[in-house]
Amino acid sequence: MAKINSNYQKLQAGYLFPEIGKRVRAYVAEHPDKKVIRLGIGDVVLPLPAPILDAMRAAVEEMGKVETFKGYGPEQGYDFLLNPISAHFKSQGAEVAPDEIFVSDGSKCDTANIQEIFDVDNVIAVTDPVYPVYVDTNVMAGRTTEAAGGRYGKLVYMPTTAENGFDPELPKVKTDIIYLCSPNNPTGAVMSRASLEKWVKYAKANEAIILFDAAYEAFITEPGLVRSIYEIPGAREVAIEFRSLSKTAGFTGTRCAYTVVPKDLKARNAAGDFASVHALWNRRQTTKFNGVSYPIQKAAAAIFTPEGAKAVKANVDYYMENARIIREGLKSADYTVYGGVNAPYIWLKTPQGMSSWDFFDNLLSQVQVVGTPGSGFGSCGEGYFRLSAFGIRENVIEAVERIRTRLK
Repeated sequence: MAKINSNYQKLQAGYLFPEIGKRVRAYVAEHPDKKVIRLGIGDVVLPLPAPILDAMRAAVEEMGKVETFKGYGPEQGYDFLLNPISAHFKSQGAEVAPDEIFVSDGSKCDTANIQEIFDVDNVIAVTDPVYPVYVDTNVMAGRTTEAAGGRYGKLVYMPTTAENGFDPELPKVKTDIIYLCSPNNPTGAVMSRASLEKWVKYAKANEAIILFDAAYEAFITEPGLVRSIYEIPGAREVAIEFRSLSKTAGFTGTRCAYTVVPKDLKARNAAGDFASVHALWNRRQTTKFNGVSYPIQKAAAAIFTPEGAKAVKANVDYYMENARIIREGLKSADYTVYGGVNAPYIWLKTPQGMSSWDFFDNLLSQVQVVGTPGSGFGSCGEGYFRLSAFGIRENVIEAVERIRTRLK
């Protein structure tokens, strides 16, 4: 008889966003006359900019001609995309070679799949609150015991709250793999240079590896903040960085991202010898992944042209103005608000000690606005709520006004 992977049965309830969708669908079915404004899931609303569309159309035309048709491409990505990505890192003060970059169909996939190349006995550290994919995929792999009190056994949780300035403290127990996200999803906080230097030093001292999720780096507005962990000396020896074009360039439905695995990065094998993490990830990708399609990679390459970069920045600026409207509007209504300055997420404290799911239900039923309960990101997210700046401006303004004037 076939047997399932029993680790899947350790997963708590449903994945956060499908549960939100289920509740919203039920409400809409009962109240078809109500206009629901969705500021929950981080999905973009603006169309792909013209330079990106032009590049994609031209690539599709190439696929229709014998002399320019492309079949299987390199699993790591085409040079016409890898080279400008490398140059983009250099412009940010980070040294990344083109052959250290792996193009993929999303950073969600990469942050989940990367753990395959590491032993199941590694001790994993995550912030709390945390992007749920980091936790759930390690549960699926068998690195945890059953959950109790909202937390899985064997995982190391690092509280990342207003009380510590959303700057996680170093673990009190030795950890092997550490997930960090900056700008952070869900809190919107950015880790300082000093904090990242501390983490790189810790990783070196403990032969640990940092999985650094920089999917929202393009939303940083304040000068002097770190966009890539490779701006930190020594990080190439201890860190893998994930980036995405989903939110920055509107690729949530187009699918393209990239991960950097430096050749300097090593981890020990069962014999205690050092092995190349870059070589292992390359082996994994060439076995399990056929690469991102040629038209999508051509579209992605257009992002790094002067015209494409300008158009993408305009989209980012639009969302960050939405974030300002939400942040300032809620502050004027006496909510305690974080984020929304260097990230497209606003992290607010629920009023009067209300639970995050109760606040979700109140927000939906009273003013027909959808957000994300903080408890879905971990136990330290209880009592908080995330609103996304990814919305049409008129809807964002209306949602804020509804909350300010009608929410009891």
